[in-house]
Amino acid sequence: MDRSDKRYTAYIRILEEELVPAMGCTEPIALAYAAAKARETLGAIPDCVHIGVSGSIIKNVKSVIVPHTNHLKGIPAAAAAGIIAGKAENELEVIAHVTPEQTQQIDAFLKNTKIEVEHIDHGIIFDIIVTVSRGDSYAVVRIANYHTNIVLIEKDHKTLFERPVQAEREEGLTDRSLLDVEGIWDFIRSVDTQEIREVLQRQIDYNTAIADEGLRGDYGANIGSVLLDTYGSDVRNRAKARAAAGSDARMNGCELPVIINAGSGNQGITCSVPVLEYAKELQADEDTTLRALALSNLIAIHEKTGIGRLSAYCGAVSAGAAAGAGIAYLCGGGYEEVVHTVVNALAIVSGIVCDGAKASCAAKIASSVDAGILGYNMYLRGQQFYSGDGIVTKGIEQTISNVGRLGKEGMRETNREIIKMMTEE
Repeated sequence: MDRSDKRYTAYIRILEEELVPAMGCTEPIALAYAAAKARETLGAIPDCVHIGVSGSIIKNVKSVIVPHTNHLKGIPAAAAAGIIAGKAENELEVIAHVTPEQTQQIDAFLKNTKIEVEHIDHGIIFDIIVTVSRGDSYAVVRIANYHTNIVLIEKDHKTLFERPVQAEREEGLTDRSLLDVEGIWDFIRSVDTQEIREVLQRQIDYNTAIADEGLRGDYGANIGSVLLDTYGSDVRNRAKARAAAGSDARMNGCELPVIINAGSGNQGITCSVPVLEYAKELQADEDTTLRALALSNLIAIHEKTGIGRLSAYCGAVSAGAAAGAGIAYLCGGGYEEVVHTVVNALAIVSGIVCDGAKASCAAKIASSVDAGILGYNMYLRGQQFYSGDGIVTKGIEQTISNVGRLGKEGMRETNREIIKMMTEE
């Protein structure tokens, strides 16, 4: 693939759009971003807050700690952090810089302010509407379809900004339908890595740091440490453990940013940290490492495109399969090895459900990375899953399409039931 191919520049733009920094779990941070923008629009600290959120937002905000809030969880805490300390211009790093005084103010705001949370259903899986008011003045900000997609800003009955919301389309982003595995393979072998070095180096730096912190500290269920203590420190186990540790840290209050993938920090960690661990073990040079990372990231994005940003289908599955592809490339695998690694991995763990963001995500990540590594080692030994084996069908694109159909359409009712279980406690 050369620069004359429109996919060349599109793939670079997709990496730049998707591999962005986020402080904390991305759904509560999107909520904090909306709240910060609403407060900015209002021009004052509100005395009343109303938050309307779709069920999938409830699911993914309920159980994770919001950074810089002294370990508070939940929708009101995320909104309060954005209102008191948020800087909307920083988008998903909206609460990256919070002073101790502001942390105290967040707590006081939660205790003294009326905050209402409503479950809304406008037919959009990703939907956040924050209304803030003070006296007779009010402001509304709505985010829909993806984490930074503000579609409405309103103040005192005047529409300041509005973008039509069309089902679950992601307006304003590069066309993801340009992605396919063969095109991604051609791209990562031909791209001038200097054109993607900056965005990938930031992912290396950020996600390595949070994996290190996850193993160093005491976060969540400490899955990374459990894996290392139980199964030893060979490269396969380190790849799983370090990814899990990074997730445990970010789910449980670590105040380090991550570089996300497909709107998810866990997916960003999963498709990068295991690849980096193998690159270190194999002493891969920078150029090879960057190509492996680009492969893993783009395959993860491609897999998630058909599923959507939020689903009852665990996003770690896609990212773990993508990590397997990156590892296969580092180990000298060609296109066939990459394709069969992804298909094998998807066949193994596509039944994992997403029941919200919380500590058990780390264990699901470890299982998904394990499936990616197993998928590659199966093919090395002449073993694979064939068309007709469950959702596996002829050709990787059709198999990925089946997974997208499963995650988006087949699991809609599963998602509703999970949300009911989580809200009826």
